[in-house]
Amino acid sequence: MADVSKVFLALQAVEESKAVVAAIEKDNPATVIEYDAAMVKITTPGRLTIHAQTVSDLIGREWDTQELQIILITLSGNVDEDYDHFTLFWD
Repeated sequence: MADVSKVFLALQAVEESKAVVAAIEKDNPATVIEYDAAMVKITTPGRLTIHAQTVSDLIGREWDTQELQIILITLSGNVDEDYDHFTLFWD
């Protein structure tokens, strides 16, 4: 069986990241989260999706997927972004 490529996301370790990380954990159970002093490293096999509704439910207001750009450090994978989701994946 072939290894599945992993997608990677690094976010700033700031208050605004907490709900996004919680939403990622909730919607992507295979995700591995590593907390460092200045960043949160997120690795998932194959595909990672951040659902805007999940983040909105956690913060109690509408969350726009473009808000991710404010806390994003780097990513690895192909991006599919729309008003209701932000997805990283490998073909």
